[in-house]
Amino acid sequence: MKHILVINGPNLDLLGTREVNIYGEITLAKINEMVKQKAKELGCQVRIKQSNSEGEIVSFISEARNWTDALIINPAAYTHTSIAIRDAILAVGMPAIEVHLSNIYKRESFRQKSLVAEVCLGQITGFGPEGYILALEAAMNVLKKR
Repeated sequence: MKHILVINGPNLDLLGTREVNIYGEITLAKINEMVKQKAKELGCQVRIKQSNSEGEIVSFISEARNWTDALIINPAAYTHTSIAIRDAILAVGMPAIEVHLSNIYKRESFRQKSLVAEVCLGQITGFGPEGYILALEAAMNVLKKR
């Protein structure tokens, strides 16, 4: 059975009440349930983590190298600032997929540069919660080919 780690970055714990005009009213708990249900359908196990702390996210990635096969990450604001998260993804050498609820390329110019994109297999942006499902399917497709 394949194991996938899903990491959510800062302020995603506020979904449902935070900038609903951008992120909608869905909560992170609801997204997590959707991911768990899809994982069950795909026959894989997921662990889902969220942190507002850059260092904790780096630790999640590092600690997962011994038990996970792929990483799905929404680094949120750290997308644009964190060399540490980028380097952690590169260091563990596992397939990673970057996810964003909103289309970062339609937002402020400072949000249009991802420091983690070049160390990820791909990026899914702008599809709301469905992006996590697409990332899970993509991760499983990649793992099946390996």
